[in-house]
Amino acid sequence: MYKLNIIYLKCILHNKTFTIFILAPMYVAVLTYLGFGIVTLFGYLRDFLRAVGLEKCNIAQEREKQKDFVPLYQDFENFYTRNLYMRVRDNWNRPICSLPGPVFDLMERVSDDYNWTFRFTGKTIHNVINMGSYNYLGFAENNADFLKTVADKVRQYGVGVCSTRQEIGNLSIHEELEQLVANFLGVESAMTYGMGFATNSMNIPALVGRGCLILSDELNHTSLILGARLSGATIRVFKHNNMQSLEKMLKEAVCSGQPRTHRPWKKILIVVEGIYSMEGSVVLLPEVIALKKKYKAYLYLDEAHSIGAVGQTGRGVTELFNVNPADVDVMMGTFTKSFGASGGYIAGKKELVDYLRTHSHSAVYATAMSPPATEQIIRAMKCIMGKDGSTEGLRRIRQLAENTKYFRSRLKEMGFIIYGNNDSPVVPVLLYMPAKVVAFAREMLARKIGVVVVGFPATPITEARARFCVSAAHTRDMLNQVLDCMNEVGDLLCLKFSRRKYSPQPDLCDETDFELDS
Repeated sequence: MYKLNIIYLKCILHNKTFTIFILAPMYVAVLTYLGFGIVTLFGYLRDFLRAVGLEKCNIAQEREKQKDFVPLYQDFENFYTRNLYMRVRDNWNRPICSLPGPVFDLMERVSDDYNWTFRFTGKTIHNVINMGSYNYLGFAENNADFLKTVADKVRQYGVGVCSTRQEIGNLSIHEELEQLVANFLGVESAMTYGMGFATNSMNIPALVGRGCLILSDELNHTSLILGARLSGATIRVFKHNNMQSLEKMLKEAVCSGQPRTHRPWKKILIVVEGIYSMEGSVVLLPEVIALKKKYKAYLYLDEAHSIGAVGQTGRGVTELFNVNPADVDVMMGTFTKSFGASGGYIAGKKELVDYLRTHSHSAVYATAMSPPATEQIIRAMKCIMGKDGSTEGLRRIRQLAENTKYFRSRLKEMGFIIYGNNDSPVVPVLLYMPAKVVAFAREMLARKIGVVVVGFPATPITEARARFCVSAAHTRDMLNQVLDCMNEVGDLLCLKFSRRKYSPQPDLCDETDFELDS
């Protein structure tokens, strides 16, 4: 078997779905592996020079008086960090000094020791176009008129609660928000949490445990993976968006049961995301629901990136595919992207939410969501739903969809290889080679474009990329400026790997993973 992990198109023939892949040239993969091989070789050489004292060692080391202790720092595990990441660390953790809206200001910094340390020059890089923040609907804003109700709640409640919901941290606006979320999603009940990551990692262990089976997409977010591991349930991973792989595992789970005893699983939980943040792909929700019903499993849907960002009225992938929200057993989402705030929610049947209120660690032990963040979410959600008496929310949703399709189509036209669904505002552009990843980020910043670049080990070794996040706050002029710079840098660094000729006809794009027999 071999897997072609490049752009895919959806072709429909006799009601069947097939996937066609467009491969990058073979030399790209060869040069990518060669690049990693060279930097690894030089890494071992530099480690040798440090060991003999010819090069200064800046890495964390054990103190001499602790030499008899079990080592706290594993030397080999830090090899990648000290020899590869440190050389390019200037491309990450850049400090901004303004609102992270469609543009932001960046504090200029330089390094005198090859990125081991940085010093600020005192200068500011102004009006950098922000293509990295998850500000999908542009609600990360500082318009005083829009934020008036948030300021009022700060005056009324302060900025923190200093207690859990079960003690004296349960405010009336928390209950108002939960009712609003339930109405927005079209479900019976909802519960909110102060941290999006903990919404996954602390609630999954409350839902499943030993004797249960979790079927997890291979590209699920770390918070889902951590929650699954903490639960104590058996975890099996199916190939990304591959319904054949998922059904094979479901069939085996139902037929064979638990290992050794062959007793039926107490629960089978399918865990997927709405939009996958590194791939820009959209879950094949109708197919997953069909399998879930067929094999009597439960479905956990993480809509961190899809809620507010897709669907005609921003209600996520359930609306995008026109499926009944009741068919999703556990609906999870965060307020950190489309709503410009913090925290997350779990929604579904009332029995589910009532159970989590008393059994979820995040509900019992975590401090309640801050009042200004709560009011910001209420404000944004009411705007999306039109309950503020305006059509501003609907305008932003439509603007985001328009911006997304325009940005994606122009990149394809230029010859870049991009991943994901046409509806996804997450747009990964494949760069492949480690040296080009670094050069791309630096060249774009030199042109006042702020981008996020991602490489191994966060992605497969041959699939390093730049991840663009489109926002409704981006104007057409901003997007054109970014695209012009992309075109220029793409030619400069030879990044236009696509061999497909662009057609003005709309693509029937899909994210189904597919395997071919060799």
